[in-house]
Order: sequence, then C-alpha cells, then structure tokens
Amino acid sequence: EQLIESGGGLEQAGGSLRLSCAASGRTLNGYAMGWFRQAPGKEREFVAAINWGGGRPYYADSVKGRFTISRDNAKNTLYLQMNGLKPEDTAVYYCAAKLGLWVVVGLNEYDYWGQGTQVTVSS
Repeated sequence: EQLIESGGGLEQAGGSLRLSCAASGRTLNGYAMGWFRQAPGKEREFVAAINWGGGRPYYADSVKGRFTISRDNAKNTLYLQMNGLKPEDTAVYYCAAKLGLWVVVGLNEYDYWGQGTQVTVSS
C-alpha cells in the first residue's frame, strides 16, 4: 500500500489549494481516510476524515467551513479542497488510510501514511 500526496505549494492568504492523495498497490475501498498536518515544531494534528463511502466528513474546528474532504473510490484518490487559506495553515499535509468503514480521528488509529506535501501560506 502506497499513498502519494500532491497539490501542495505556496499560496497567498485567502487563496485556495486542492490536495490529492493517490493510492497505488491496493484499492481504497474498505478504508476510512484522513488528512493530518504538521507545522514546524508542532505535533501532527488531525484535519479531516471521511468514511469508506465518502460520507460523514468530519473536520477539525480550525478548518471547518473552509476545507472540504472528498474521495473518488473509482480513481483510488482522496482530496482536500482548501479555501480561505490562512498563514496558520502552513504545514506538511499527510493523507492516511485506516482499514475499516468509519471515520476515525486518532493519529495512531491509521494504518498507512503518505510522505506528505508542503503547504505554505503567505500573509
């Protein structure tokens, strides 16, 4: 199982980015998926999660109303649409997969991780 994130970059405050997470080697069907982020000097934190069927998205309070998580199981891909970006959103963003149907938010509950993609938001 390999997860590969893409779509990160440098954006101005108020702008938008769309992250993708492509899975290779195994289908994402049957996996709940999540996005996490880690800023310099800080612990990795939960951002958003979605169940196996693409329903019941769950968000951290810090991104609620600005970020949208979605998935396309036919394409084996997870997405994170980020709007209204703020400098405090600057971090390395990771996607993660957990075998199971339902949303989980705990860092240690996920089975597979991508290598991360850098998002930098300038003020």
